[in-house]
Amino acid sequence: MSGTYLGMPAFPEAARAAVRDRTLRGNLRHATHTIRAKRAKAVTEVSDWAELREAGRRIKDHTLRHLDRYLVRVEEAVTAAGGTVHWAADADEANRIVTALVEETGESEVVKVKSMATQEIGLNEALEAAGIRAYETDLAELIVQLGKDRPSHILVPAIHRNRGEIRDIFRAEMSEWGRPAPEGLTDTPAELAEAARLHLREKFLRAKVGVSGANFVVAETGTLVVVESEGNGRMCLTLPETLISVVGIEKIVPTWRDLEVFLQTLPRSSTAERMNPYTSMWTGTTDEDGPRTFHLVLLDNGRTDTLADEVGRQALRCIRCSACLNVCPVYERAGGHAYGSVYPGPIGAILSPQLRGTGSDIDASLPYASSLCGACYEVCPVAIDIPEVLVHLRERVVQGGPATRRGNKVLLKPAKGHAAERAAMRAAQWAFAHPGVLRTGQRLASRTRRFHPRTLPGPGRAWTGSRDLPAVPAEPFRDWWQRTRGGEDGTK
Repeated sequence: MSGTYLGMPAFPEAARAAVRDRTLRGNLRHATHTIRAKRAKAVTEVSDWAELREAGRRIKDHTLRHLDRYLVRVEEAVTAAGGTVHWAADADEANRIVTALVEETGESEVVKVKSMATQEIGLNEALEAAGIRAYETDLAELIVQLGKDRPSHILVPAIHRNRGEIRDIFRAEMSEWGRPAPEGLTDTPAELAEAARLHLREKFLRAKVGVSGANFVVAETGTLVVVESEGNGRMCLTLPETLISVVGIEKIVPTWRDLEVFLQTLPRSSTAERMNPYTSMWTGTTDEDGPRTFHLVLLDNGRTDTLADEVGRQALRCIRCSACLNVCPVYERAGGHAYGSVYPGPIGAILSPQLRGTGSDIDASLPYASSLCGACYEVCPVAIDIPEVLVHLRERVVQGGPATRRGNKVLLKPAKGHAAERAAMRAAQWAFAHPGVLRTGQRLASRTRRFHPRTLPGPGRAWTGSRDLPAVPAEPFRDWWQRTRGGEDGTK
């Protein structure tokens, strides 16, 4: 990835500041509780939800196992349909490709559909450096852009803002980007939506270049799919003369039949709708309708490195529904900015450290941004076992070990600050390997339990600062079993 947000501290420090912001916590609590309650109701309407979830998992796993073959098929199908395919190994290469394509048109502005991939690579900043202005057209992304802010949620990037804050942003900033906010604008949803509609309409009608991502790419025909709820995507995908789509290589599905599964699970998991209000699909170009020129930029940017990890690769199944964010107790309290990435919440805690590596303080801390409660796994429509990957990444942070970076096998060094944890794990490993030592230690702990402190000293103070230290039982389980049951079946 292009890097963490400039100046972002490690997750614990960023989260500490966020949890003290009562307005932020109130906004997040209201929004996440509302969305997840609606999602739960929408899912119960589908009698075969478990089967759809399993089908989605299998489709994604099959595609990832044969990704080389399906990528070639996509390139062939898109090219045959009149499009041009570009390959980008990393963020810098993707930005150079897109910037050059826009410059070839002679235009100095583009309209954008909401795209996580373009945020991941920092495309807006790259275009701005080249003198090209990118206009976000998704309502929430518009709020973030006008407010000189950062997205904090996958589905609702401005979830941390309330209506009053949005009204103030529109009043103060819209005039600098185009049509100003109407006089006397209030914070009612209808008026805010109308102000955004009027502001964006002139940009839709004027723009000659559109930039998008894609939710899915159907390999058998080279068809790209964008699902959205506002109609801005339809405008960006059909009105400009040139369309440039930046898509992660993991977004491929083999066939239209496979796509049908995700068109059922994605809307219910994200917006709690039975189907998306706008589902736009396009295959190459035609002379009669839509853009005359189409470019597809296939983005790697750490994805093949992630694919090489047998445990971590399941993160690439993600369809960006954000259901895991809406049930996560950590996200609800800390918000999305604390994750230092365009991918916040539980999925961000396992995706960002794999795409970017664990070399920075924030990426090394993200696998710990979880209580491991498992709620994220329960709601994931493609059954990503996020707790399993979190534990796997924690091991990598503490122990180091083999990994893949830029296609090369490397040996990672343990992260700093975990020496005590490594020593404790080694001691535990040695004790478990020596039953006599373990038995003696258990008995000693039981006999001295009245002298045990209620809180841990040193580095352990942070752990017991928010939870009770478990009490040691009066006798070890081994001794209890031998005393009460040892003679019944001859076991000792």
